[in-house]
Amino acid sequence: MHLPPVRLLCPGPLDAVSGGYIYNRRIIGGLRALGHDVAMLALDGRHPLPDEAAEASARAVLGALPAGTLPVVDSLGLPAFAGLAAELRARRAVALIHHPTALETGITAEVSAALRARETLALSAMRRVIVTSGATARALAAFGVPAGRIGVVLPGNDPMPRSEGSRGVGPVSILSIGTLVPRKGHDVLVRALAAIPDLDWRLTIVGSAGRDPDCAAQLRAIMAETGLGQRITLAGELSDEALAPLWRTADIFALATHYEGYGMAFAEALRRGVPVAGTKGGAVGEVATGDGCALCKPGDAVTLGKVLRRMICDTDVRAQMAEAAWATGQALPDWTAQAAAFAAELARAGADADADADGERS
Repeated sequence: MHLPPVRLLCPGPLDAVSGGYIYNRRIIGGLRALGHDVAMLALDGRHPLPDEAAEASARAVLGALPAGTLPVVDSLGLPAFAGLAAELRARRAVALIHHPTALETGITAEVSAALRARETLALSAMRRVIVTSGATARALAAFGVPAGRIGVVLPGNDPMPRSEGSRGVGPVSILSIGTLVPRKGHDVLVRALAAIPDLDWRLTIVGSAGRDPDCAAQLRAIMAETGLGQRITLAGELSDEALAPLWRTADIFALATHYEGYGMAFAEALRRGVPVAGTKGGAVGEVATGDGCALCKPGDAVTLGKVLRRMICDTDVRAQMAEAAWATGQALPDWTAQAAAFAAELARAGADADADADGERS
């Protein structure tokens, strides 16, 4: 399969630790391993609601691409390209949508409407749209994207050592992973745990506090209000090496997210055999399946607290869930296969463009 040079355009920093950025880096690595010319280029400025610097950067980066290069625009930077629809169409551009930014939790209705208008315009110019879950594909109907123009390429997974858990030594160890932003629902998780202060548990939340300092401050205030400050650790953004021991000793993975375009942390928990307590936000219900997962509605701290109580109190239930989680996790796709699927979607974009051109000539 031959592809033209591919450039993924994404807001910097490109080494950010999040599911979307990890997906981008792993897909690029997989495409390179298949022999394709692929690179990721950084967009400057504020995203996703772009400022002048972001729009200028989008224009400059797109304009500097050599003829014949295939631009792939990441969803976080997509709104900055709303004024470049003609250029995107001429270059047969592709969009990579982890989740529409207009659906972000914690933004005003005004900001959501502005993002939706920008995303709808930019998406209308895309030759093809690649999404990371079926849930995101369905969400794009509201943005005017025809189903036939969408391709789903799920994230891949690496082989993972099975987590050992705390082995009954000390408190039950609960691990949560997600940037401290409203969409991740860390406040819901803390309030759920506030309902079970009589149980012996400890929570570690891994994720950057720098993306939304106000959200991080509010979370700390809730921890103080509920008196849980000594039982919860905000570990910040950690490398894979620093995170590994936390995974090894985790008894439960918990995340009360309001929306996920896929849910890579949930997938990693399953891959490691860690029982999951969470919410059915976005695509989570498609990823966290089987008897190893207990999910409730987003925002439902009461039900989540009941779920966690049962998992913490009943070691037999937790062990059974761990077995089921491990079995589910081993069936998840790997990165090599997903990189090949991504390449096929890019090739399909080119084939669709050629077919359209032939139709116009005839």
